[in-house]
Order: sequence, then structure tokens, then C-alpha cells
Amino acid sequence: MNRILLCLAQTCAIASSTLLASPSLTIYNQNFAVVRDSVPLDLKAGLNEIRYGGATAHVEPDSVILRDPADKIAFQILEQDYRNDPVSQELLLSFFEGKTIDFESVRMKDNTQVRCIIAGKILRSGYVPGAGSEQPVIEVDGKLQFTLPGLPLFPNLGDDTILKPSFNWRIQSARAVRFDAEIGYVTGGFSWEAAYNLVAPEKGNTVDWIGWITMNNQSGSAFRDARIKLMAGDVNKIEPQPRVMAMRVLGGAVMDKSVVTEKAFDEFHLYSLPHPATLRDHQTKQVEFVRAAGVIAPVIYVFDGASANRFYGGLNNDPGYGREGNRKIMITRELVNAESNHLGIALPKGKLRFYRRNDDGQLEFTGEDQIDHTPRNETIRVTTGTSFDLTGERRQTDFRTDNAQKWMDETFALKLRNRKKESVSIRVVEHLYRWSNWQILEGSDAFKKTDAQTIEFRVTVRPDEEKVVTYKVHYSW
Repeated sequence: MNRILLCLAQTCAIASSTLLASPSLTIYNQNFAVVRDSVPLDLKAGLNEIRYGGATAHVEPDSVILRDPADKIAFQILEQDYRNDPVSQELLLSFFEGKTIDFESVRMKDNTQVRCIIAGKILRSGYVPGAGSEQPVIEVDGKLQFTLPGLPLFPNLGDDTILKPSFNWRIQSARAVRFDAEIGYVTGGFSWEAAYNLVAPEKGNTVDWIGWITMNNQSGSAFRDARIKLMAGDVNKIEPQPRVMAMRVLGGAVMDKSVVTEKAFDEFHLYSLPHPATLRDHQTKQVEFVRAAGVIAPVIYVFDGASANRFYGGLNNDPGYGREGNRKIMITRELVNAESNHLGIALPKGKLRFYRRNDDGQLEFTGEDQIDHTPRNETIRVTTGTSFDLTGERRQTDFRTDNAQKWMDETFALKLRNRKKESVSIRVVEHLYRWSNWQILEGSDAFKKTDAQTIEFRVTVRPDEEKVVTYKVHYSW
């Protein structure tokens, strides 16, 4: 079964214990949603013609499930028609075919424009579903004409359901019965995303963490007092073809039950708003869903002077390759999503914005980055910018090779300068890109091998100091 329909069936089954008094939404962070709503059905024994005008403008018609939530009443949909025609004059005329309406016309009388009302019977509206239009036929004073006698003045429709996307069902019922059925379907036009604001004090490596959920409804329908859930995760979804939260802190991150709750669901995570909310068409709604204080997120400076140089599986013996490099030193932050660090919850993907409090008490923006879906106890690493007062320089000081003996030696000097008023620790990353078999013969500082082709030096640089890191690498093949 398609995974989306499986989730739809599961979430429909969850609600089957009670009749749906209000709509419910499960919004996925892949720009679609599952809608569940109640449909009052008054069926007679035999064949019934039923119209439902509460669907969205982006519904996937073949995803519709219509069922008795109590699973006691047997009925069958023999046919389903879905209409979502753009509202136009021709469409409204088609609603009144065979009826007489008023047309407003302007005529000249004594060199003066006079407004007059003409009654006309619509014999043919000119509306052709999905195929444009044709000439209308209007009867005025017993005569036929192929143009409108004026601007049509449509009577009150009573409500706007006729202008909404609608399903027309032919339902076969074994007996006469009246009950509230449940409709569920997949629809586009919905999205949600998480965003996080991290506020640091004037000094130090801790941050206060505030998470927001932003929901956006572009579905063409409003949902009043809806029960809303948000699904986080990468759900496999085949795109349809185009059609003609303030909270308490108790040691860890708090998801206040009065605002949002979270739980694992299947292979994903589900966030629920426990209180009904109204989500109008073309409306953006935000809810704070997590707040934590004292999260340790140290600033880490990284100098990756040859970030573009990578090992691509082939021998590289070009002596001039990799001489010039990046001089910027990146500002990164690293934090552990664990209860011991006042977090420890499933964090949906989103943007992280960093602020630091100034000595005047005001907050200043200091950078932003994105995180992916992050389970608890995983480490988050983000980059917020480059340092103004730290610079690096990478220079090749020696290069020797002997193709007959199949070896190559290369030496680098890495200069780090600190113009701050305090000492800093800088991670110096070097990529050994020339060949897979390598050995460090000489080095001014201790290094750590982080993967098969990368080493890292951790260097402390005092204020106004220039620190030089050197190393010599030997390649053989």
C-alpha cells in the first residue's frame, strides 16, 4: 500500500472511536496534508446522489476515503465526480440555465446614458467544462440572441458552497440510515516548518533555545477549530501531475502539554496541538513549541584553508595544485541534543538563528544556518559566519616527487593570526587529496585523523600572536 495512504488509514482508524465533530489536519513538512472531516449523510435504501462541498482546491481525488467511523453501517460509493472549476461568469451562467435572470444595460436617451434592467432566460450559458466556452443563447422578449443583453446580475446563491471544490457521489446503501460519516483525503496547499531562535548572553557559550512552528494554509479552504498534527520526517510521496509556544524549564527542553506534544509515530515524529485551532485560507499561524535555557553550544573556530581540495580517487601529482586557499576562519557552533544539555527531544528540520545580548541589553543577530531532522542524543553542528579578527594563511613550502620510485612529498606552513583580546582555540583542517596512501613524516603540532583523507590540528593562539603549524606528508603508490 502507498505509504501516504497507509498513514491516512492509520490516522483515520485512530479517530474511529469518536465521531468527528470538527475537522482534523495532519500537515507534513513536504507541502501536503491529510484532512479528516465529518460529512452528515442521510441515505435512503438504494441509490443516493450526495454532494460534498468542503474539499480543498488541491485535493488528490483518488486518495478519498469515505467511511463510517463506528464501522457499523455498510454503504458503497459507485461513482465519484470532482469539480474544481475556476469561478467565471460563464460558470455562474451555467448554474442558471433554463432560468430567467436580470441583465444590466446602458442605453442612450436624449443624449443621456440611462441604466435599464432587462430580463433574459438563459437557454445556453456558453460554459464548457475544461474546454473554454462557446456562444451563449439568451431569450429576451421571446426572441433568441447569441450575446448577453448586458451585465448579468446573479441572484443570491444562498451560500458559497456552489463556488467551492466539490465531490458528487453516487452512493448505494442497503437501508435508510442517517449518520455522520468520516471523509479523509490527501491534499496539497499546506506546509509547516520549524525555526529556532538561540539567544546567547553577553559572554559565554550557553544559549536559550526557543523553537517555533509555522503553519501555512494555501489550500483554498478554511478549517475552523481544527485538531492539528504536524508530521516530521521524509515520507515517500509521489507528486501528483498538474490538473486542467512561553514554557517552564525542568532540567531539559520543555514541550508544554498546553501547547505542543511530541511522540514517535511509525518511522517519523508527530507533533500535536492539543487545543483546536482555526487555520484560514492564505493564513500563516505560528506556535511556540519548545523552550530551553542553559544549552551548551560552544563557539568553535575552524580554518579549512584548502576546503575545495578533495581526493577523488585518482593520483594528483600537479605541484601547483592547492597552493592558494581560503583565508577566512569559520565560526561554528556545536551542541548535543541530549537531556544532559537541557534538550533531548526530536527536533524537526528548520532554520537556526543566533542572537547575542549586547552590553546595553539589546539582542543582536549573529548568524543563521539550517539543521536537518535531528533525533535526541545526536550532535548538531552549524556555521554562523566568518571571524573578523582571526585570519589564516596556507602556503606550500616544498614539493618533491619521484615517479620512478612512486612517491611524493609535500610540506605546508599554516599561519594563524589572532587580533582578539583573548586567546582562542582554532581547529585546523587539512585534506590529504593527492593519493589514498599517505603518511605524516613531520609535524609541529599533534594532529587527529578524522577520516581516511583528513587530519585536524587543534591550536591555541594568544592575543596578537601569529602561530605557524607545519607538517610534511609522504604519498606512495
